[in-house]
Amino acid sequence: MEFFCYHRDRPGSLALRHELLEQHWSYMDGYAAEMIARGPTLTRDRETPTGSVHILDLPDPTAARAFAFDEPGYQAGVYRDVMVRRWRNLLGRTMWDIPGGGTGGNRYLVLGLGGGGAADVAPPPEQGDLIAYGPLLSDDGTACLGTAALLRALDPATARAVLAEDRYADIEVHDWQFGGRPS
Repeated sequence: MEFFCYHRDRPGSLALRHELLEQHWSYMDGYAAEMIARGPTLTRDRETPTGSVHILDLPDPTAARAFAFDEPGYQAGVYRDVMVRRWRNLLGRTMWDIPGGGTGGNRYLVLGLGGGGAADVAPPPEQGDLIAYGPLLSDDGTACLGTAALLRALDPATARAVLAEDRYADIEVHDWQFGGRPS
């Protein structure tokens, strides 16, 4: 089962986030085989982290919640909230499968939230700049609660256009970058 986890930073937690960075990476190392995509969301100037995205394949919702809530930054109070949703990998690949995916252009997390019913359950026909794409689902996988996409785009407006505006209660666009230990 695939899951989308988004930890949103608590205001004023940047110093604590930096202090726990090695612990965070060590924790994530334990999930390397399960990772589909990961990385921080950032302020518009791409200088300051605002959250942390992890998409991974885990056995069940209980394992996904344990992953999200046992994370060292969460345990220490770095995050103000956490979204954990079942997710379906419609592209069938990881972010490391994208040629040049971590370089060139701007990268974004686009979240289409609410609105009721299935929305954008198939990826757009033009997939060249999509890094990850799939529906956000209920724990039992029967209800579509939104869509999450990671992509390379010219700007936030272009990134937002990957989702149909009229199918969601809200669409969020966050600057995002590939995550993990620096090489």
